[in-house]
Amino acid sequence: MAMALVAVAMMAQQAVITFERHDHDFGKINEADGKVTTIFTFKNEGMEPLVLSNVRASCGCTTPKWPRQPIEPGQTGEITVTYNPNGRPGRFTKTVTITSNATEPTTRVTIKGEVIPKPAKPVDKYPVKMGDLSLKQKEVNFAKVTNVGTKTAEIEYANQTPNGLTVAIVPAKGQEKYLDAIVTLAEVKPNETGKIQIALTPETGNIFGPIEGSFLIVVNGKQVQSDEYKIIVRADIEEDFSKLTPEEHRNAPILDIAATINMGNIAAGKVGKRTINLTNVGADPLKIHRVLNNSKDFRASVNKNELKNGKSASLKLEVPTAGLQPGAYSRQLTLITNDPAKPRFIVTVNWTVE
Repeated sequence: MAMALVAVAMMAQQAVITFERHDHDFGKINEADGKVTTIFTFKNEGMEPLVLSNVRASCGCTTPKWPRQPIEPGQTGEITVTYNPNGRPGRFTKTVTITSNATEPTTRVTIKGEVIPKPAKPVDKYPVKMGDLSLKQKEVNFAKVTNVGTKTAEIEYANQTPNGLTVAIVPAKGQEKYLDAIVTLAEVKPNETGKIQIALTPETGNIFGPIEGSFLIVVNGKQVQSDEYKIIVRADIEEDFSKLTPEEHRNAPILDIAATINMGNIAAGKVGKRTINLTNVGADPLKIHRVLNNSKDFRASVNKNELKNGKSASLKLEVPTAGLQPGAYSRQLTLITNDPAKPRFIVTVNWTVE
């Protein structure tokens, strides 16, 4: 009992921190108006000076300021809390943790509110610049698509200059069969907008796997051969097997090839070579759409692109070791075929440079 009374007496002699309020609601604030601030007033109701050793916000968007000098018994102090709404639309709740020598060594205050986003400026809406032309973006990614039908996308552009301008588009050579683009407004007045309409038709080009195409934008008749003026189009094209009948599935081509190929030991400076067979063990013809090799360390090619039942093709592999350090290597290639069970078959190629 005596020890308890002593403990109570000692606590009564400590600093005691009390707040007029522990939370503040800013309500709705405009992002465009910038930072907002509130003040939390506290008092030392203890018998010893109150020292705030740390005041820490829950995120970098909230900044507290607090008195570094001791707060004498009976005196008050203020913690100023500032919230920065820039780039943070929507509701928010943030806490500030106060650490001190008070009887309650850790306490918290809270701010909350809702940030109303600032209206988008034209410069924000069209961040890409191609000379005097402003665009929303300069890349289109169709991601994974089938080889059936036409896929479309649009890129909006605007004239944010005080003068009229002209817009034209030039396709890269070799992609005309499957990739097309037009501009909806060739002569653009100040503050007018137009669109680049892009059409991808994989079946007309008989293309499969990952592709990258491009268009050159010509502004005011000036054709600049630079990446700055290019629209990039990407896609990963897969064959559409969704409409195969049960009979077509039974008669489908079947790719037969080893999943791992060992090139063995190759002397430094020499070229390692190996040829292996890939065979169609299905009924219908096997079409080898593409040998996809993203490694510069070896070369791969096939001598035939279509195989009837039971027929084979040669997959030729070459490893030029010039520039390769001694050691073990493992690389992969992908065979893209019309085998519905494994349209993308990965082959691992191993070798050791001595």
